[in-house]
Amino acid sequence: MTRARIAIIGASGYTGAELVRLVTSHPRMEIAALAADRNAGKAMGDVYPSFAHMDLPRLVATDDIDWSGIDLAFCGLPHATAQAVIGGLPRDLKVVDLSADFRLRDAAVYAKWYGHEHHAPELQDEAVYGLPEFYRDALKTTRLAAGTGCFVVTGLMPLLPLCEAGLIDLDDIVIDAKTGITGAGRSAAEWKLFSEVTEGTKAYGIATHRHTAEFDQELSKAAGREVVVSFTPHLLPMNRGILATIYVKGDPEAIQAALAARYAAEPFVQVMPMGEAPTTWSVRGSNMVRIGVTPDRRPGRAIIVSVLDNLVKGASGQAVQCANLMLGFEETEGLMLAPMFP
Repeated sequence: MTRARIAIIGASGYTGAELVRLVTSHPRMEIAALAADRNAGKAMGDVYPSFAHMDLPRLVATDDIDWSGIDLAFCGLPHATAQAVIGGLPRDLKVVDLSADFRLRDAAVYAKWYGHEHHAPELQDEAVYGLPEFYRDALKTTRLAAGTGCFVVTGLMPLLPLCEAGLIDLDDIVIDAKTGITGAGRSAAEWKLFSEVTEGTKAYGIATHRHTAEFDQELSKAAGREVVVSFTPHLLPMNRGILATIYVKGDPEAIQAALAARYAAEPFVQVMPMGEAPTTWSVRGSNMVRIGVTPDRRPGRAIIVSVLDNLVKGASGQAVQCANLMLGFEETEGLMLAPMFP
């Protein structure tokens, strides 16, 4: 069996470590290089003791990777950093980027939301949005996949089919989403201290969170007209998971039926029976999305709850899903993981 040789850039971050966990158990992939500039020279087991028993390449600086013979690179660097690094990679190398650098198709929109000009617009033009359930065919032929925002995947899974089918009021979409602390990355910050996070929650990025631009872009494309959503994220004192409660105007029975039909054959999306709501622990550690629809007590409205693991389907698992398509593998390979419980 042919195995693809994989490099992971940014291997010492949360998404990088999750990629190592997934790729080491993948039947068609092997890790050829691990890059983490700040931890170069260390063993992966020194940074994450959970990998100490594995025979992994030592961490190196990105510039020191020998790209000959490497088939695909995952890039888990922060936004603004990734575009410069990816721009310097070999042009024949397949890349799955987990940052925000190539998610927005319009360079002016990127500059508005991220506060600086895009430094690799020629790559931005060729990138395919990394949502396999909706961009599967394009991902099979692209060289560069742009990983989606974790909040955005959670909301787009239920909303995209409904916008495409015209089943909801496009001017009345409210997304209330809650995430675990790993969504903020591994870098040290006072507001991420245990005592600052535990026993409470807070809303942040109110009306300004950068994932809002992705929601507007993808939902507008699906609807064939401009869609502007109301989106507010919240931080919860848990490690993994996102739960989005979405309020829409439309017939609940039609909404539930449309979602069940759209995802009946999708391996990583489960639509629950009417009135049942999913929980984050039901998807923890897996590449699954679970969606539930409940009629609002007000006629003609529905409440949709969507959950996923922000580090897996919200980031690294979906990146592997994209890579499977780009490399010609079965889309589910290495990803049929049962959720971890408790």
